[in-house]
Amino acid sequence: MDMNRKTPALAGVQLESPFFLAPVAGYSDAAYRSVCYELGAALCYTEMVSSEALIRHHPKTSLLLQRAEAEKHYAIQLFGAKPEVLAQAAAMVSAYRPLVIDLNCGCPVPKIVKSGAGSALLKTPEKIAAIVRAMREATDIPITVKIRKGWDEASVNFLEAADAAVGAGAAAVTLHGRTRAQGYSGKADWTAIAELARHLAVPVFGSGDVFSPEAALAMLAETGCSGVMFARGAMGNPFVFARTVALWQGRPLPVYTNAEIAEVARRHLERSVQFLGEKTACVEFRKQFCAYTRGRPRGAALREQAVHCSTRAEFQAVLDLFAAETSDSDAEAAADRS
Repeated sequence: MDMNRKTPALAGVQLESPFFLAPVAGYSDAAYRSVCYELGAALCYTEMVSSEALIRHHPKTSLLLQRAEAEKHYAIQLFGAKPEVLAQAAAMVSAYRPLVIDLNCGCPVPKIVKSGAGSALLKTPEKIAAIVRAMREATDIPITVKIRKGWDEASVNFLEAADAAVGAGAAAVTLHGRTRAQGYSGKADWTAIAELARHLAVPVFGSGDVFSPEAALAMLAETGCSGVMFARGAMGNPFVFARTVALWQGRPLPVYTNAEIAEVARRHLERSVQFLGEKTACVEFRKQFCAYTRGRPRGAALREQAVHCSTRAEFQAVLDLFAAETSDSDAEAAADRS
């Protein structure tokens, strides 16, 4: 079999493709994950969930754990710095029966790092091991970890961090090919992902600079990783999964008309309303609409209207206008289907 056509096995499940939606704060909620899953994502991760907030039963935390009916598989990502707290959190989220529980050891956001969580854990691989071990003892759900190359270029230690995690029982490791100091700037180092994939016996997933189907397949080919995570490349673009799976399977890449994009956006909005209620969903959907219409004809004018929408009816009217717009991609889609 072509190595690029292999599907990864995770937690005893053979996934349908090697393409995943990464945990992205403010975007990868249940409504959006469900749309991505329907369009071909094999596994979608929740937004980062604070272990401290979870064990204190913060009301907003339960919203992050909601699962859409369309999600056959999903993963919950936790962050924190205390093994005993993360163990308790892992036990609590086990009731949701995710495919895996992921430990965030890569978030570069200052307030997360200041608490000793996220990328700060890379400074002490032994602490990563202690946390993974505590989580493993608290649940029967497999534990995975997401890491970066290191704190900065002077302290690149992804091999050590990954070894610590796997030695403590982690079932897979995702590597974002940047250091904490880089944040999201510069270029992701895919050679580090390749080195880790050769080094570990468990599945390694790659992350960083995957903005297109071509990039996703290139990462698989160049690194030998078992799966690819889309993060910023999937924001407002759930269609990237359908296009990537098509390329991976050797089929023509689908082209989406404004009307088709609007229809997906409608489903997304309706599911957001179900989970969040109309008022909150409509406020949250403003940024989603902006992402859906980026680069589309009259997108700027439509976005100017959308940022003032506060009801489902108002959004539906703007989506009607968007659907009615034609573009070069509409003609291309029609030609493809003739």
